[in-house]
Amino acid sequence: MGKKPKTGNEIRQSYIDFFIDKKHNFVRSSSLVPGGDATLLFTNAGMVQFKDIFLGTDQRDYQRATNSQKCMRVAGKHNDLEDVGQDDTHHTFFEMMGNWSFGDYYKKEAITYAWELLTEVWELPKERIYATVFKDELGQIPTDDEAVKYWKEQPGFSMDRLFYLGRKENFWEMGDTGPCGPCSEIHYDLRPEEGPVTDKAILGTDRFTEIWNLVFIQYNRKGPDVLDPLPNKHVDTGLGLDRVVAILQNVNSNYRTDLLLPLVEAVQELTGDSDQERDKNLTPYRVIADHARAAAFLIADGVVPGNMGRNYICRMIIRRGYRFGGHVGLHSPFLGQIATLAVDLYQDAYPELKQNRKIILNTIAREEEQFQQTLENATLHLEDLLNELKAGETLAGEVAANLYTTFGMPLEITRDIAKERGLSVDEDGFQKAMEQHRLNSGAGHAMGDLGGEEVELYRELLNDLQKNDKLDSGGVEYNPYDELTAQGSILAMIKDNKKVTSSKEKDQIQVVLPKTPFYMESGGQVSDTGTIEGDDWSIAVHDIYQPAAGMIVHKGVVLSGNPKVGDQAAAIVDRKRRGDIIRNHTATHLLHAALDKIVGEHARQAGSLVAPDHLRFDFTHNQALTDEQVLAVEEEVNHRILEDHPLQITQKPLQEAIDEGARALFGEKYGDVVRTIKMGNFSYELCGGTHCSRSSQVGLFLITSEGSTAAGIRRIEAVTGSEAYKLVQTRFLEMNTAAKSLSTGPDQLASQVSSLLNLQKKAEKSRDKLLRKLAVIELKAALEKLEQVDEINLLTQILEESDLDTMRMVADRFRQEVPKRGIIVLGTVIDGSPRLIAAVTEDLIKEGIKAGDLIKHVAQQVGGGGGGRPNLAEAGGKDPEKLPEALNSVAGWIRKQKK
Repeated sequence: MGKKPKTGNEIRQSYIDFFIDKKHNFVRSSSLVPGGDATLLFTNAGMVQFKDIFLGTDQRDYQRATNSQKCMRVAGKHNDLEDVGQDDTHHTFFEMMGNWSFGDYYKKEAITYAWELLTEVWELPKERIYATVFKDELGQIPTDDEAVKYWKEQPGFSMDRLFYLGRKENFWEMGDTGPCGPCSEIHYDLRPEEGPVTDKAILGTDRFTEIWNLVFIQYNRKGPDVLDPLPNKHVDTGLGLDRVVAILQNVNSNYRTDLLLPLVEAVQELTGDSDQERDKNLTPYRVIADHARAAAFLIADGVVPGNMGRNYICRMIIRRGYRFGGHVGLHSPFLGQIATLAVDLYQDAYPELKQNRKIILNTIAREEEQFQQTLENATLHLEDLLNELKAGETLAGEVAANLYTTFGMPLEITRDIAKERGLSVDEDGFQKAMEQHRLNSGAGHAMGDLGGEEVELYRELLNDLQKNDKLDSGGVEYNPYDELTAQGSILAMIKDNKKVTSSKEKDQIQVVLPKTPFYMESGGQVSDTGTIEGDDWSIAVHDIYQPAAGMIVHKGVVLSGNPKVGDQAAAIVDRKRRGDIIRNHTATHLLHAALDKIVGEHARQAGSLVAPDHLRFDFTHNQALTDEQVLAVEEEVNHRILEDHPLQITQKPLQEAIDEGARALFGEKYGDVVRTIKMGNFSYELCGGTHCSRSSQVGLFLITSEGSTAAGIRRIEAVTGSEAYKLVQTRFLEMNTAAKSLSTGPDQLASQVSSLLNLQKKAEKSRDKLLRKLAVIELKAALEKLEQVDEINLLTQILEESDLDTMRMVADRFRQEVPKRGIIVLGTVIDGSPRLIAAVTEDLIKEGIKAGDLIKHVAQQVGGGGGGRPNLAEAGGKDPEKLPEALNSVAGWIRKQKK
């Protein structure tokens, strides 16, 4: 049985070792960013990475699995944020231990394994362990008597500690349709001295903690009242590590375990509080410890602070942790020191923390410093707003949104401060006001949409083809790496979601072949295109995808003839297009390595597109690259191209590749065996894409743009090969044409253009001087025929080809010439838009006539607005045609003011 584990790290490993001994395959934790799942903001359960197995769209070479999965619950349906810090059990980041059976063992083994681990390995008292099983309150779904039977068989388990619960608590569903089944929850009694438990409701009180959920997936829901038994039954379990560690270490709080207490104590060391002072004000300590740990894991998985989606959550976590530091007297950046301890505690189990230590600490420090500059002003402004509200009232959503856009104050912090004063925030109004920043949180069920009828169609088709020996157990053979053609007969054709035996010209169809050389879109690389050809027919293939595990489908249109099921066919990839794609894909690896060298290790891939005509590469960096950096990156890539490095492409276990230093990209999905791409000693990545065989095949690499896609995320776009040559050819042609037009050579073009620009600036200065002199002359002429409106000297005039400086000069000169009872309104058109200036003398201001009020009136006539000081104001508009009419309205406005 071995030594009972004591530390949190030992307990984690003991769980994994226990299930490895039970013939389970250890599967490394997937990233917090779900690979290939747009329905989720973050991985929020251990089974997320196995979702496609349950849906039937993926298959593995093992039937038993175990792991410890990194999870975040901060948005959407699963959101624990408001509870974090308020009690001893809630967290934003947590680890979920799990064991799975994919069509292998079922309820007997799952329950037996759980009981054995809890009572024999971890030696928990049997009399403190309770279980629940499913019983349908509607009487439509059978009671889980099978689970009851196996709980009864566990040595030392008493049936008076088993309770029946209904659909909400004990029936798991992936969505409105699809795989589902009953579950059995395991609860631990924290206070047995309170006596026997006779009411199942007590399980939901703080006397108990739920530690393990065993889900038995045995049905396929096809409708509200239709459940069909699944041919293969699965087991999915989840155990919260923090809660179990607290029990095994005999402490009354997750924050007092050796996984979190060192972080709490580090905060205490910074504050200087005694244990008694700390325990009186535990909420800030718990929030800081939790948020520092969460931030470390987020950044290690490539999520940096920003304004949208996952990046917003990272920003909010850091800023919220920093703000709670203020509650305990910490007013300078400190969170990185706490995150350092989190890295130390967890780095053996999660090596990515150690690999990204420097990035984690620098990112947190930079975000704290930015927030420090605005927090005081934001808080003062918010408090002024809250002072205007009465107890129980709600702060308007648009006001909260303004706090974020102006001061960077996340909604969650605004809500915290309001809550402390007994007030609330209109969160729906905030989301409407911040629609452009709204989180893509994957509303609805954690597992997203199901495959529906299409998945069922292809599952049935796959079964039929395998039964008839048209396909083996692995399904369609997928090999886009070795050859660009593949021979075989058409196994099936689908049109309008129905199987057909033949098709005709212009039909939109989907074709299944026994094998394919076409690459299927993944990892940013687009799908191949090409043709499927027979003796007297041809199909243009424009896409390829996998609707179900083992099934790969070619989508296209019939170009000619009448293809039929059974016809011999040749699948042919567009060779030129593939060549362009592989050049761009290899170039992205070279670019990634160049950014790492020139910009820094923190510049990690945050997204990419590998297309035939260009590549796009998003990376984490908080400011624009300088021109010198862009040139240096481009030069570094071309240098590596010319060095003619061979690409070493190998298959190896995922953990081995990671241990060797291979770069895994966040948001990507990896199997147990991965494909690695290595060039020299400067680039080593996990990648399933297609590539050149040598770096020199990329040809020329040119960066076409560098810009921002979101806060903290930069984007480089570039071209290679023939597209790069086209760009060079076009630029040379443009340069030669420009040189000829200036009667100079290409080598002297830059200096010639510079000389012309200098001449132009001198000419513009001379023109401006002349225009000002002309304006003064026009003003003197106009002063001789001023309009008199109720004893006020009024001048309105349109200045042709004027600028704002000239208009201001004329307005000032007017007030010098007419120091009393004078008003001037000037208009002009600049770049097609009307511009206005109004000036009023000081004596009229005392009578209530102000330039700001006047300019608003005039600007409205031209579809604009403006304002300014009482003596001088400016405005713009949209309709230059109405400028004369607007100036003519001034006299009438003055008369109204005098009345």
